[in-house]
Amino acid sequence: MTDIAAVKAALAGQRIETPSWGYGNSGTRFKVFAQAGVPRTPWEKLDDAAKVHEFTGAAPTVALHIPWDRVDDYAALASYAKERGLKLGTINSNTFQDDDYKLGSVCHPDATVRRKALDHLLECVDIMDATGSKDLKLWFADGTNYPGQDDVRERQDRLAEGLAKVYERLGDDQRLLLEYKFFEPAFYTTDVPDWGTAYAHCLKLGDRAQVVVDTGHHAPGTNIEFIVATLLREGKLGAFDFNSRFYADDDLMAGAADPFQLFRIMYEVIRGGGFTPDVAFMLDQCHNIEAKIPAIIRSVMNVQEATAKALLVDRAALTAAQRSGDVLTANAVLMDAYNTDVRPLLGEVREELGLDADPVAAYHRSGWAAKIAEERVGGEQAGWGA
Repeated sequence: MTDIAAVKAALAGQRIETPSWGYGNSGTRFKVFAQAGVPRTPWEKLDDAAKVHEFTGAAPTVALHIPWDRVDDYAALASYAKERGLKLGTINSNTFQDDDYKLGSVCHPDATVRRKALDHLLECVDIMDATGSKDLKLWFADGTNYPGQDDVRERQDRLAEGLAKVYERLGDDQRLLLEYKFFEPAFYTTDVPDWGTAYAHCLKLGDRAQVVVDTGHHAPGTNIEFIVATLLREGKLGAFDFNSRFYADDDLMAGAADPFQLFRIMYEVIRGGGFTPDVAFMLDQCHNIEAKIPAIIRSVMNVQEATAKALLVDRAALTAAQRSGDVLTANAVLMDAYNTDVRPLLGEVREELGLDADPVAAYHRSGWAAKIAEERVGGEQAGWGA
C-alpha cells in the first residue's frame, strides 16, 4: 500500500527550475513570433518567474543563459531575485551564436577560437561566484558536416582539454553539468552526441562532473528511462532538461507529446534514489505560439503530475510480481499508478501550502498578463533571435 501522507510530503517539497529564455520571444529557424508583454530585461524575466512560483509553489529557481542574460551587476540581480522569493540557479553557457564558432568552439581546429570559447566558460564560473549558483551547464553545438572535415579523435582531445580547465576552475561546491544532443546543427558528427560520450568525459573529470538528460535530445524510440536508471546507478545523473518532442529537439511543453514517457522517467528517478536536490529538475522549452507564463505553469504542473503518479506505484506489489516472473501483473501495477487521476491529490497539496488548487486559473485571475502587456511597451524584447 502507498503512504499517501508521504506522497503528499514529497510533492510539497518538489522543486522545478524554470529557464529565463522560456519567458522571452522564440520561434523556429525561420521566424520568431513576438508577443505582447514579453520581458525586455533579465529583471523583467525574474518578475514573470516570480509569478510562476507564486501560483505553483514549486519553481523557486531560475536558470540564466549567458550572454542572453548578461547584466553589469550579477550580485544585484541575485538580490533582486531574492526580493521576489526566487534564487538564481543554473548558469548556461553559449558557444553557438558567434561567427567564430562556425567550425566549433572548444573543439575548433584553431587554438585562438578554442581560447575564446574557454574564456567564455570561465566567465560563466565567475558569474556563478557572483550569483551563488552551484551548477554550470554546458551544451556544445560542435561537430562536423562532412567526412574528413576534421579529425574526430582530435576533437575529443580538444573537448577533454577544455572541460578539464573549466572543471579545475570550479569551486568545491560547484558542479559541471554536461549535456548531449545526437544531431543538429552538425549533421555528420556531433562531438557530444549521446549520454555515453557525456558520461565518459564526466567520469574522467571527477565527482563534480555530471550528465544532463534533455528529454528531447534522443533518436526516436530511445528508451530514456533506461539511460536515467543507468546514470543514477553510476552516480552520474546531475540534471534534467524537461521538454517534449515529436520529431527531434522540439522543445515543446514538458509532458505534451508523451506524458507516459515522463511518468516512466520519473519512476526510474524515484526508484533510483534521484528524487533529491542532487538531481536538478529544469524546464528547457520554447513557447513559440502559446502564452509563455501559463505554458510554463502548465509544464510545472505536468512534471508534478508525472511525479505524483510515479510516487503512487505500489513498489512492494511491483517487486513481488517481477520476482515471480508475473509479467502482466507487473505491468498492471505500473499502469494502475499511471491511470490514476492525481489532479485532486495535487490540488490538496497546493491548498495545504496556501495556494490555489488550480495555478493556471489563479494566474489568469491575477491580471498579470494584462498588466505587463500595458506596461512593457517600447524597448527591445528579450529573445534568442532567428
